[in-house]
Amino acid sequence: MTDTAPENAGPENAGPEKPRKLTPEEKRQRKSAARLYAVQALFQMEASGQGAERVRREFETHRFGAVYDEDELAEGDPDLFRRLLDDAVMWQGRIDQATDRALVAKWPIDRIDPVLRALFRAAGAELQNPATPPKVVITEFVDVARAFFPDGKEPKFVNAVLDHMAREFRPEAF
Repeated sequence: MTDTAPENAGPENAGPEKPRKLTPEEKRQRKSAARLYAVQALFQMEASGQGAERVRREFETHRFGAVYDEDELAEGDPDLFRRLLDDAVMWQGRIDQATDRALVAKWPIDRIDPVLRALFRAAGAELQNPATPPKVVITEFVDVARAFFPDGKEPKFVNAVLDHMAREFRPEAF
């Protein structure tokens, strides 16, 4: 991904569109959208049995910035989206074990809501990479939980589980 976005080229500028630099807020929004899409993609992979590459292509082709019935979906950061999917698949065993340790004994990861399972896998994947501070990862994925469960207690649950996982994966950050 480049940190540019096409500028509006009016009819008087019929030539190729010149890319412009994304603002810091646009970059943040694209990363947030990529995290949400990663959770959706991981959920879809588990529910349908489809592979990561097929689901990645579908999301990048049909969801990033798509318009359906006059509703425009957010543009996602494709690099972050790909990295989260790849790392979640690569580190799934480690992430699931850390999630299990953060959950109470009566609720192992295979008994929790599949959306939460996908969320913990995507967040765990991002926690594997030191580029993003753990507190940012937690905040971002609590926001994702709020998008899926606006009236529930899940965001607080997600915060607690991710805090535990972050302290396990990145203790030096605390």
